[in-house]
Amino acid sequence: MQAAGTGIVLDGSGVVLTNNHVITGASSINVTDVGNGQSYPATVVGYDRAHDIAVLQLQGASGLPTATLGDSGTVAVGDPIAAIGNAGGRGGTPSIVGGTVSALDQTVTVSDEITGSSEQLTGLIEVAAGIQPGDSGGPLINAAGQVIGVDTAGSVSSRSGQSGGDGLAIPINDAIAISKQIQAGTASSTVHIGATAVLGILVANTSGPSWHGRQAHRHNGSTVPGATVAGFASSSPAGQAGLAAGDVIVSLDGTTIDSPTALVTALTAHHPGDSVQVAWVDMAGQQHTATVTLSSGPPN
Repeated sequence: MQAAGTGIVLDGSGVVLTNNHVITGASSINVTDVGNGQSYPATVVGYDRAHDIAVLQLQGASGLPTATLGDSGTVAVGDPIAAIGNAGGRGGTPSIVGGTVSALDQTVTVSDEITGSSEQLTGLIEVAAGIQPGDSGGPLINAAGQVIGVDTAGSVSSRSGQSGGDGLAIPINDAIAISKQIQAGTASSTVHIGATAVLGILVANTSGPSWHGRQAHRHNGSTVPGATVAGFASSSPAGQAGLAAGDVIVSLDGTTIDSPTALVTALTAHHPGDSVQVAWVDMAGQQHTATVTLSSGPPN
C-alpha cells in the first residue's frame, strides 16, 4: 500500500516538516526533492500525533534549499494565500492553488482508519482554496512567499468525512515549536521521539455502541469499553501473549484503555524493547494479563 504527501524543508541537511498522518502506517518512506530531482530514504525523527506534526531526516541529503518561514500570528481573514503540494499524489511539478484566508482558530476532529484513534486539531487556519489529498504537509504561503501554515486538508477531507472547497492548515508558529521540540529529542505526553513501539495488532474501528463517546463491546452480556483486537500476526507481541481476535484490551502498563485512541496514546510513551503489562477481556468475559515486549512498527 502506498500513500503520498508533501513536506517542507527546514534545514539543508534534509530535515523535513510534514503532517503525522502522511507517515502513519508507513513501513518505509522515500522523499523526492523537487529542487534537485533526487530521491532520498527518510527516517522519522519524531512526531506529535495530537497536533498532526512529524519531522523526517533525509538520508544522504546536503545543501537543500530551505523554506522561508513567516509569522502565522500576523495572518488575518481576507489575506491572499497559496497552497503548494502534491495534489492527488501525482508527483512531478508541485501543484499551486490560490485563495484567501476565510477563518482563524478553527477546530476539527479527525479519525484514523489505521489505528482507530481520533484527535481534535485546534487553532487551525481555514482557507478558501481547493486543497486536495496529497497536498497534506505542504506549505501554505502568504503574498510575500513566506510559509505561514502546514496544509492538513487532506486528512480533514478524507478522515472526518468533510468535503467542500475549503482547506485547513496548522499555523507555522505552532508547527515550528513542535518541530524544535522533536529535533531536541524532548518527548512529552504527545511527542514521540524515535522508533514506534507496537503490540502488533489491528484494532477494530467500529461504529457500534459507545460509552461516553468511547468504543464499547458486549462480552458475555457485559459492556466492555476498550480497544478491540481485530487481528494480528502470530509472531507479534500480542499474539505471543495469547490475545485473540475479539478480545478487548482494557489496560496497558496500569493505564486504563477505554478506546482505540487511549491505546495509541499509552503506546506513545513507550519504545521498542519496553516490557509492559497488558490486560484484556475475552469473549467469555474473563480478564487476562500478560507481560509483553513491544516490537518496532510503523508510526502511529
